[in-house]
Amino acid sequence: MKHILIVVDMQKDFVDGALGTPEAVAIVDEVVEKIHAYAADPDGVILATLDTHAPDYMETAEGKHLPVPHCIKDTAGWQLDSRVMAALTAAAVAGKTVKILEKPTFGSVALPEHIRDMTVDDYAQMELCGVCTDICVVSNALLVKAHFPEWPIMVDAAACAGVTPATHDAALTTMQMCQIEVMGR
Repeated sequence: MKHILIVVDMQKDFVDGALGTPEAVAIVDEVVEKIHAYAADPDGVILATLDTHAPDYMETAEGKHLPVPHCIKDTAGWQLDSRVMAALTAAAVAGKTVKILEKPTFGSVALPEHIRDMTVDDYAQMELCGVCTDICVVSNALLVKAHFPEWPIMVDAAACAGVTPATHDAALTTMQMCQIEVMGR
C-alpha cells in the first residue's frame, strides 16, 4: 500500500509573502519533517501543489473576491518555501517519487488523476498538510475523499495553517464531518 503525502501550496506568498501569516510560518518545520518521514518510508510518495495564477489574476473571479495578487507564475512568491523545496529536492535525489502539480484554483482536479495513475488498482492512504486549511487544504481533501471514499485520508492540524485560527478550526471540523481523520488537533 502506498503512503501518499500531499503538501498543499507551501509557497512563499502563503508562508511569509503577500498572504502569509505567523501561523503559516510556524508550520514550515512540521511540513519539512513530514516530507522527510515520507521520504524515509519505503512506500512513501510525495505530491505537492502550487497555486498558480497569471498576471491577469486581478481580472479573474478569484481576483475580484480576493484582490491580493499572489502566486503569479514565475515570481518569487510563487516559489515553494525554500526549506520545503530543499526537503522535496532531497527526497527526489534519494529516489522517492516526488511530483509537483500546478493548480489554477483552490482544488486540483488533476490531483485524483495523478493518484489513480500512481496507484492503478492498489490501495493507498493519504495525508494532507499545508496552507490554507480553510481554502486549498479542505478543497483538495474533499476532492480526494470524493474520488477515493474507501481509502484512509488524514489531515495533520499541526502541519496546516488557515487564514485565521478560527477558520482553520472550522475547516478541520468540516473535514472531520466528511470522515477525513484530523490528527494533531
